[in-house]
Amino acid sequence: MSNPKTITLASAGFESARHVDLLPVGHRCCALHGHSFTATVFANLPADFAPYPGGETDALRERLENCVSQLDYSYLNDTLEQPTDENLARWIGRNIGVPGIQRIAIQSTGTQGVDLDRKDNAHLWRRFRFQAAHQLPNVPSGHKCGRMHGHGFEVILHANQDLCSSDIGIDYDYLEAIWAPFQAQLNFNCLNEIDGLSNPTSENLADWIWTRIKPIFPELSWVTVFETGSCGANFDGKHYRIWKEFTLDSAVRYSRAPENNPRSQRHGHTYTLRLHLEAPLDTVKGWTIDFGDVKEIFNPIFKSIDHQPLYELQGLVDCDVASVADWIFSHAKSQLPSLYRVDLHETPGNGCSVSEVEGGPAMPV
Repeated sequence: MSNPKTITLASAGFESARHVDLLPVGHRCCALHGHSFTATVFANLPADFAPYPGGETDALRERLENCVSQLDYSYLNDTLEQPTDENLARWIGRNIGVPGIQRIAIQSTGTQGVDLDRKDNAHLWRRFRFQAAHQLPNVPSGHKCGRMHGHGFEVILHANQDLCSSDIGIDYDYLEAIWAPFQAQLNFNCLNEIDGLSNPTSENLADWIWTRIKPIFPELSWVTVFETGSCGANFDGKHYRIWKEFTLDSAVRYSRAPENNPRSQRHGHTYTLRLHLEAPLDTVKGWTIDFGDVKEIFNPIFKSIDHQPLYELQGLVDCDVASVADWIFSHAKSQLPSLYRVDLHETPGNGCSVSEVEGGPAMPV
């Protein structure tokens, strides 16, 4: 593990129409259609990028909003010959004028998107949902997950691809076709009754999916399983990673913002906080770390920042999102040694990520 690195991220939406005629004849995207796009920029910004220390997220978001405003309510084929998600990410990279960009993400819908890095490597993903029951047979006595219960599961298939300047990577519809037989097998079923899923934890389910799809889809890079909206697991064939998400409501005031800046006044956010952890799999229990244990261990830190004025928090440099995320990472790391990343968003897609590990699966906004 290296020293944690802070990446600023900002998102902006735009409404546009397009058709993509490089796809096979009869493909639905060859016809004129439209999307509510979301663009997200991830950047390692220089110290002098923002007008004041702590203003990086606002400055990046403003730059992105100005950039995509040129695409809003437009016909994208007037701007790009082939307005694929990949080419939209490239266009933003050429026009935004931001140093230190690590990657640019385009979500054309809430269930699909692509992240394009500086080397033109694409990380494509497609999200699916299914309804199923399960119980975990090897949990401690009295654990709630030992009872038969159910979830609205979500699965994301991730694929990495070197585009080599191609206009488009893997077709999202191809991912859907690969997933279709597994959807039929898992949806409206009891996972324990499916061969190979006698202990259907999130980690084991991600592994089960990986084992069956990787041989027929070599580009598969990660499988993500959402057990609930606030927790889940990732698996890439070697590494098991989990996350636990929290919502906290806090008051803030930026001490380094100019007096005439609204950020210098007391205000507040409903933050989305996601803790990412990596640990070996407990082959008996079938998990890396119990989500409930993560919540219990983190709870004292959570209580110190939820429904609290963060500007009174001891040891906090300032109330900007990067300073708060750094504070959370340093305090949580001592209690959760397997913690490797903290994501903190003031609003959806606007915030920062503090991580000891580069790369990993893209997570939708």
